[in-house]
Amino acid sequence: MTDPSRAPLDAEIDVFQTATKDLVGVTVRSLEQLEGRVSLAQFRMLVVLADLGASPSSKVARELGLGASSVTRLADRLQASGHVVRGHDPGNRSVVTLELTPSGRRLVDQVMRWRRAELARILARLSPSDRAVLTTALHRFHEAVGRDDADGPYGPVPL
Repeated sequence: MTDPSRAPLDAEIDVFQTATKDLVGVTVRSLEQLEGRVSLAQFRMLVVLADLGASPSSKVARELGLGASSVTRLADRLQASGHVVRGHDPGNRSVVTLELTPSGRRLVDQVMRWRRAELARILARLSPSDRAVLTTALHRFHEAVGRDDADGPYGPVPL
């Protein structure tokens, strides 16, 4: 038997499922900018490094929800492709740091510019009042998700 009090929640969940598909579609199309230069997992690491700046690999692993060995493999590939450089913490030489190269920064910027342009194109189809309502609602949704519900701001990266 269907609980009638669940019907509105089910309809709301359906709307969020559709929105999720729409946003994932924008994200997937933006990755076409990569033209096969890096994998999705590698790109997610580049995005984390763009946000964090030079960081210990252990911090990058935490942000991605990955183990140290997975981050090392990703960093190996990104260093070989010229997108990441390894270094050491001056205060503790045993701490390996990771940092974007100019090439890595350009790649992240290229994808993010495309996403911004695509989102601007889509949002332009809405009235200013609809955009304001949507922006407020999405901000509240983001707050409701909370940091306790994720392994990091980017969640775990599938390898």
